[in-house]
Amino acid sequence: MPHGFPPEMAEVARLTRAGRLNEATALIRRLLHGGDAGDPARTGSSPIIDVEPVTLDPAASQPADPADPAAPFATRLHAKPRSGLAETLRGLAARGMSAGLNLEGGGTPRPAPDPIPEGATFVAASYADAAGTRAYKLYVPSGRGGQPLPLVVMLHGCTQSPDDFAAGTRMNALAEEHGCLIAYPAQPASANAQKCWNWFSPDDQRRDRGEPSLIAGITRQIMREHPVDPSRVYVAGLSAGGAAAAILGAVYPDLYAAIGVHSGLPWGAAHDLPSAFAAMRQGAAGRGQGARVVPTIVFHGDQDTTVHPRNGAAVVAQSTASATGVRSVAERGQAPGGHAYSRTVHADPSGRVLCEQWTIHGAGHAWAGGSPSGSYTDPRGPDASREMLRFFLGHRQHAGIGR
Repeated sequence: MPHGFPPEMAEVARLTRAGRLNEATALIRRLLHGGDAGDPARTGSSPIIDVEPVTLDPAASQPADPADPAAPFATRLHAKPRSGLAETLRGLAARGMSAGLNLEGGGTPRPAPDPIPEGATFVAASYADAAGTRAYKLYVPSGRGGQPLPLVVMLHGCTQSPDDFAAGTRMNALAEEHGCLIAYPAQPASANAQKCWNWFSPDDQRRDRGEPSLIAGITRQIMREHPVDPSRVYVAGLSAGGAAAAILGAVYPDLYAAIGVHSGLPWGAAHDLPSAFAAMRQGAAGRGQGARVVPTIVFHGDQDTTVHPRNGAAVVAQSTASATGVRSVAERGQAPGGHAYSRTVHADPSGRVLCEQWTIHGAGHAWAGGSPSGSYTDPRGPDASREMLRFFLGHRQHAGIGR
């Protein structure tokens, strides 16, 4: 999501991956000495939501050994180069952003995505209304006949695409396992230069306006054209997509039975780009307190320096604000060979789950448990895709609510 330094540091990473080390070095030196990093229009960069920010403030880096290849990228960039900055940059490019992570769209070759099983389809389509036109891809699992199926709408993060997000989350494989339709709306560069959902724009935070209208329209179009169980329709997203999912849960509670917000922000966290930067750096409470919000599952890394973890807590607060007597039960666990986590279930006095909150210890800004076949993933878990789908399938839309 937009933040203070990402355009310049994203450009450093891009130049490094391209082998243009002299240019990357010159840019870093200008930043270190307080010089002008250049007009983003000239460097080809603009505010990016999903790049792990590389801060030049040593106090903001993670307390890790810079020589450790598993140390965060920012920490390793702060380390004094042992044989020149160019060698340090070569080492960073060779090792990737950090061990086990895929936070960039380039670098080392990615594994091939999971193949589509025989009988399944993953096809492109589009939807248009007064707000514009959006393409999307739809995964239909094999061997399901004509019975009504759950539908999950997945909103990618900045710089991503439907294919990239599908590969990284492996949601299609889970759809095959559980019998679900999965839709991936695409945000074009014409709507946002970095393909970010415009969660901070007032017109994109309202029902039947802007991007919420388009995403809800895609959802309804799929429901008309395919056998969808109308009581089991869900939306989830990463970062900018997570913030957009929070908006959709707030303004279309009659359409979506539950939402998933991974590394995102609450509805109403910002109203323009400056307030978006502030919300991402410091956290924001959002709005709509007291309004009906659908059941929500939240994932956030406690070392996320792109979207402050306070934003995950704010999504939880927003999802439980209209209830009284909320009871919370917490447990700790650890993904096999990966991250430790805290999982807290918030329920009303009747036992109905309002929100499930996963705080991933030591994790940054990436889809938990994702595949290195896609960008912005952390394979060290826990498996956010599987847990989200479990949560979704445990919730149905209230009977009698119109669409």
